[in-house]
Amino acid sequence: MKFPQTHTLQQIATIINAQPIGDADFPVLGMNEIHVVTLGDIVFVDHPKYYTKALESAATIVLINKEVPCPEGKALLISDDPFRDFNVLTDYFKPFSASAKAISETAKIGEGTTIQPNTFVGNHVVIGKNCVIHSNVSIYDHTVIGDNVTIHAGTVLGADAFYYKKRPEGFDKLKSGGRVVIKDHVDIGAACTIDKGVTGDTTIGEGTKIDNQVHIGHDTVIGKKVLIASQTGIAGCVIIEDEVTLWGQVGITSGITIGEKAVVSAQSGVSKSLEGKKSYFGTPAGDFREKYKEIANLRMVPELIEQLKNKK
Repeated sequence: MKFPQTHTLQQIATIINAQPIGDADFPVLGMNEIHVVTLGDIVFVDHPKYYTKALESAATIVLINKEVPCPEGKALLISDDPFRDFNVLTDYFKPFSASAKAISETAKIGEGTTIQPNTFVGNHVVIGKNCVIHSNVSIYDHTVIGDNVTIHAGTVLGADAFYYKKRPEGFDKLKSGGRVVIKDHVDIGAACTIDKGVTGDTTIGEGTKIDNQVHIGHDTVIGKKVLIASQTGIAGCVIIEDEVTLWGQVGITSGITIGEKAVVSAQSGVSKSLEGKKSYFGTPAGDFREKYKEIANLRMVPELIEQLKNKK
């Protein structure tokens, strides 16, 4: 998430009441999670295990809970609770704003687009040309939808990321200030849920087709011409490359990549990255042929046990 204008290190420190380490005029351009940070961004870290990763990331401002040596060309913001203060910054730069109408006055809707009754279109939403948005769809603030997109009834675009920090008193939610971006010629089925990014974009690539009852987690990036069948669940921060096929009830863990033109069969559980141009099946998902050989061998086990018993 980039800020509307450049801020200084001192200005950010004042907003969250943190101790700045570095030039007070050090430029701050935005804030992002570690996997999407770029030059000028703030990243937060609150566990020593991840200090090095944060300090060596592309971020140039590190919001951290301990004073450490500051790398050259970077600045620090010392906070007793970086998670809390990252939320403060999200509220400051991307505050929730209620819409007084079902279709916000700040929404931009392209020529030839049809929006059916009982659909909600939030603040600063952009919808392209010749789209069909069916009834009871909810499109949260700042969502961007391209041209020739079809979205079926009951789908929700832009709900918050499922991201929590466990504290003694319960779970503390990391607030979401990102977006959902839907490219041209995408079809989205009924009762799907696509969460917005924490600070970046959850993106659905051009020509991708999504069946009913599919969930896509925060900051996931789906490529072009991907097919996703019903009841598939995709966790956050996943990369699905072009022309992948995911059949029904596939479950995908967070932070992995599925390579171009891979095919994952129904009811598979994907727990690690998969190479492209191969077919996969099972839990954990593996090479399609090898998994079926394993199943065939398992079917032989009772017979082998019986044979061993008879030999005794």
